[in-house]
Amino acid sequence: MIRKSGIGLAAIALGLMAGTMSAKADFWSDAGAKYQGVVLHGVTESTPPSNYVKDVLAPEFEKRTGIKVEIETTSWDQMYDKAIKDMEAKTGIYDMVYIEQDIIYAYLARNFLVDISKSLKDDPSLKSPDFDEANFTTFANYFKNAEGNLFGIPMEAFIKVYLYRTDLFGDAKIQEAFKAATGKDLKPATTHEEYTQIAEFFTQYGKDNGLELWGTTAQAHTGHPASWYEFFESIAPTFGVYNWGIDANNNYAASVANGGQMNSDKSKTALKYWLHLRDIAPPESAASTWTEVGTTFAAGRVAQGLVYGENAAWIASDAEKSKVVGNVGVALPPTDPAVLEEVKSGTGYLGYYDGGAFGLPITSKNKEAALLFLQFIGQDSVQADWAVAAPRITNTATYDDPKVIDMDKKLNGYYSMLKNEGKLFAGAPPFPFHAQVREATAPIFYRILLGEIGPDEGLDQMAEAAEAELTNLGYRK
Repeated sequence: MIRKSGIGLAAIALGLMAGTMSAKADFWSDAGAKYQGVVLHGVTESTPPSNYVKDVLAPEFEKRTGIKVEIETTSWDQMYDKAIKDMEAKTGIYDMVYIEQDIIYAYLARNFLVDISKSLKDDPSLKSPDFDEANFTTFANYFKNAEGNLFGIPMEAFIKVYLYRTDLFGDAKIQEAFKAATGKDLKPATTHEEYTQIAEFFTQYGKDNGLELWGTTAQAHTGHPASWYEFFESIAPTFGVYNWGIDANNNYAASVANGGQMNSDKSKTALKYWLHLRDIAPPESAASTWTEVGTTFAAGRVAQGLVYGENAAWIASDAEKSKVVGNVGVALPPTDPAVLEEVKSGTGYLGYYDGGAFGLPITSKNKEAALLFLQFIGQDSVQADWAVAAPRITNTATYDDPKVIDMDKKLNGYYSMLKNEGKLFAGAPPFPFHAQVREATAPIFYRILLGEIGPDEGLDQMAEAAEAELTNLGYRK
């Protein structure tokens, strides 16, 4: 009896210990206990990755910690406007702000953000055992300062890829018609000449057959920065014009006269190439941003196009939103062969490696609770479902998850391309004057799109305006 009683007591003791250990092992509930009643507020662009944070990760975090998270998803321009005004005025409305890769340098220069690495080191009680900066892909490096400290938790990363309709490219009758018209076999383009030829063929094919079908997309809005970005980040690099044509090592020269490339012959050739594609693209192209380009492709209105990878998953797999499910091929953007060699040698890049992170404003009134949420969305365990819902990968381990491997097959190798060829792409140049130069030159660019000024003259004026702004800002001496 005594022995049995002893065993019983031991078992009870072990059970209690296990229960206590289990409770203590639940970092999220323990850490969140101190912040009951706190409501975190974040602002981000309304994109598939951000909507997943709002609809899935935020509610799950509240369930685990008791900390409520309200994510405001809005337009790209409103997102920036709200975040920057809040941080400038130090009103502390937002506890998390979306930081696109291209704006991080300006935010760091203005000391807008909390040093996440330092904060977690200074207060180990806030550090989750499931969070490790080493788990991120190299894309996280874009959100670090010179000392290597992290100022943003990557939440999306993707490249802008060449999508094409496999059903159209694989149609025997269309292949025969293309061969008759061009003397070539129909296959995804690798050069600008091939891409143009395919675009012209399908636009004419649509006309001849009474179809709502055009040969290419064009992110060519006449009054939105999306068109400016398409040219400088997606088109110009494939012609060998990098970093917007601004040479940071040569007194920030933009004009050819001073050693820059913004108005170089390569830039002018690139712009004329793109304007021609715009002219044979669907009529909505003149009002298309990155969002509308995705919906145009999903509607089956184009045979090919450059589309941000964040849209690739739903275009290829969501039958409720896309008419081309199962018929989406993925390839590298077409480029000049000599440029591709430059890119592979590491002296250039093929296109834009886009993405963003959630940063913690120094003006936040709930920094500790916000640090918990940022770690929550940065841990490996939440990444796979997120990547399947929206094709973004920020953690290295995500590539090997069975769900992601299966989705990769449905996307015809998009994730494999991101993993293996992502090194050919690059983020925006590390310019703290990013927004200022864009705003100084964009109005001229819109005039080119509207036909009010020719492309050659327009690029000349843009280079001049860029240098004037850089001089005004104190970068050009």
